[in-house]
Amino acid sequence: MSDYSIPFSNLTMANLAQVGGKNASLGEMIQNLTQLGVQVPDGYAITVKAYTEFLEFNKIDEPLQKTLDELDRKNLSNLADIAQRCRDLIKRSDFPDHVKEAIAKAHEALIQKTGQQNLSFAVRSSATAEDSPTASFAGQHESFLNIHGVDQVLESVRSCYASVFNDRAIKYRMDNNFADMQVGLSVGVQIMVRSDRGSAGVAFTIEPENGNENLIYITGAWGLGESVVQGAVNTDEFYVFKPALAAGKEGLIFRQLGSKQQMLIYGNASNGKSTVWEETTPSQRDQYVLTDVEVNKVGSWCAEIEKHYGLPMDIEWAKDGITHQLYIVQARPETVHGRQKKLSVKEYSLETTALPILSGKAVGSSIVSGKVRIVKSLADGNKVEHGDIIVADITNPDWNALLKRAICIVTNKGGRTSHASIIARELGISAVVGTMNATEILNDGQVVTVSCASGDVGVVYNGKLEWQEKETPVRILADIHTKPMFILSDPQKALYLATYPNDGVGLLRMEFTISNSLQIHPMALVKFDSLPNTTEKKQIEALTRHYKDKKQFFIDKLAESIGLVAAAFYPKQVIVRMSDFKTNEYAKLLGGKMFEPHEENPMLGFRGASRYYNERYREGFGLECAAIRKVREDMLLTNVKVMIPFCRTLEEGRKVIEVMKSFGLQRDKDGLEIYVMAEIPSNILLAKQFAELFDGFSIGSNDLTQLTLGLDRDSEIVSDIFDENNDAVKFQIRHLIDRAHEQGVKVGLCGQAPSDYPEFAAFLVQHGIDSISFNPDAIIKGIENIAAAEIMVQHTVDIP
Repeated sequence: MSDYSIPFSNLTMANLAQVGGKNASLGEMIQNLTQLGVQVPDGYAITVKAYTEFLEFNKIDEPLQKTLDELDRKNLSNLADIAQRCRDLIKRSDFPDHVKEAIAKAHEALIQKTGQQNLSFAVRSSATAEDSPTASFAGQHESFLNIHGVDQVLESVRSCYASVFNDRAIKYRMDNNFADMQVGLSVGVQIMVRSDRGSAGVAFTIEPENGNENLIYITGAWGLGESVVQGAVNTDEFYVFKPALAAGKEGLIFRQLGSKQQMLIYGNASNGKSTVWEETTPSQRDQYVLTDVEVNKVGSWCAEIEKHYGLPMDIEWAKDGITHQLYIVQARPETVHGRQKKLSVKEYSLETTALPILSGKAVGSSIVSGKVRIVKSLADGNKVEHGDIIVADITNPDWNALLKRAICIVTNKGGRTSHASIIARELGISAVVGTMNATEILNDGQVVTVSCASGDVGVVYNGKLEWQEKETPVRILADIHTKPMFILSDPQKALYLATYPNDGVGLLRMEFTISNSLQIHPMALVKFDSLPNTTEKKQIEALTRHYKDKKQFFIDKLAESIGLVAAAFYPKQVIVRMSDFKTNEYAKLLGGKMFEPHEENPMLGFRGASRYYNERYREGFGLECAAIRKVREDMLLTNVKVMIPFCRTLEEGRKVIEVMKSFGLQRDKDGLEIYVMAEIPSNILLAKQFAELFDGFSIGSNDLTQLTLGLDRDSEIVSDIFDENNDAVKFQIRHLIDRAHEQGVKVGLCGQAPSDYPEFAAFLVQHGIDSISFNPDAIIKGIENIAAAEIMVQHTVDIP
């Protein structure tokens, strides 16, 4: 230890002024978190004092400042020239002998401490203003990987010093009001984890896109972590539920496989490069970069780090492919959502029937239109004008100045922790990343419309399309008593929709996940071994190739989808309706035709509750129950409730409850509540008796209306008679609410009418409905209708 070098193990955040944010944080973790099992690679910091004495020794402080004084700070017309002249001053300079000696001693001490001679090192810049809660400086200064020997370390340190005067770093300091010579640079020298033979990635202790605090988001790829940070690969993604970790449970609730087409590995003497790109194998692309156990370990470490710092954190992890050990290699405060307070929700709705020409992962939630500018390097920067949409393979930190001119970024590669994604969030613009072929499909000057308004998926349309924008204050919820909830089908939209004003999910349609993600009839998995050797069986085998037990595929995938929704809205309730396909819809699933009877009128046939206890489907229902159990018991998402659709008789209700109990889902156990859809007149007429069986009702206004009026709402001939405002329908709703409340049971309604018709919302509010669930595109309008209705009720306005 000296004035010029300090071992990580001697550092804490109190040393930030000496060693910068990155190095101070590494020392802080080594001193305080290794005792909790968090592993951090050892190393040492070259102090800010070494940097300042380097400048003083070479007498370049004043020349640097004079050069920077020539910068055109208004138009940045000479930024590249000024930055290059500054870097040249650094690169022509040498270290004072005493600084050089201090670095050599620190390096030798680290090698002796490890007892290993053939180590490689990462040499990373660590600025004093870096990794703060308000300015990350992410990607502004250089890092160097696979460095060997003290001579290479010294050369890398000099290059880190020079990177203080990168174009992007100078511009970043201007944007964040830092004086150029105010930023002191330390450099960290850290033993490299052999993730070139393993995997690496990034984790956020809050969901990076929407700031959801229930989740830890982990992303990763094969090889060195720079590939993930750069956005050069489409990564694997994992979500970990924090409350489960806090309770000592496994927190992994959702995962998604990325394509991971390439990996960054060590170079060698023959190619003269410290790192090189290599194509991944088909087996690597088809395999997650972390096991479930490893995901939970990284997640638990991230939770401990966040707890220690008391802030949302942006963390880099690495897995050594030789020892198979996991490490945390960096941790910094998250700088976007950690300091935001959401005061309003801005809604965008696209008015088109056009098909998109590209899709990828959405960053942001807006819709924009502009001209495409394909950027391959900074040389293309001059063609980017304010209001353009930058399209690139990946983005680069050197581009930060030109990215500020863009209204949107579209990339071929990358995930939601890539450079493009992080910069888009910092700039407050949208991005669509990981499209695979945007630079091939789109052309320079082409006018496109980019929509990130539908949750996880961002899409690009040809031409300028029309859309609507509407902003609603979040505080509106504080002014109403009737609970506004979501009708939700697509779990991928849950994190985005959870940012809206809401009281949870009143109807999560299980069948959407079955048809879109699973695609296989549950009974085809139950009876897989006895299926005939057909093309369909081969398709099922391909989809379930990672599972010996085919039934477990259904349980895991369904649980992950439900778990993602439940975690997004936690602790608000999420009511999951058990599958409600009709026989013709079930038959469309892989293997479905072998298990589904032909019916002339599937709408009134073998559906809902009648399936669950019938031997034709009972074992398939068992898989649905097992998925719910996994969500509630393993993931600890006890905010999940279940709902039984199309329950015609009390006897059916009793049978279903008994069947659920036999599958481990017992009413009242661990607070489990079982609701019933009120969509058949028998549910209304026997409301008191149904209320004794179930914990709540959810009125399905569409089915209730058509069965009350005896019509098919899809029939073009009689569809004009379909009307939820019909007196017979409203009479039944009033009757149900009254009888249910007499029994102390709550009643909600799921349907379009309360958002379409203010008078219908007013009718429900006056008669004491507990909650109303809306489709996502209607919830804001629905809330407004509820608020207006409650004002009317307060003024005793009679509503028929």
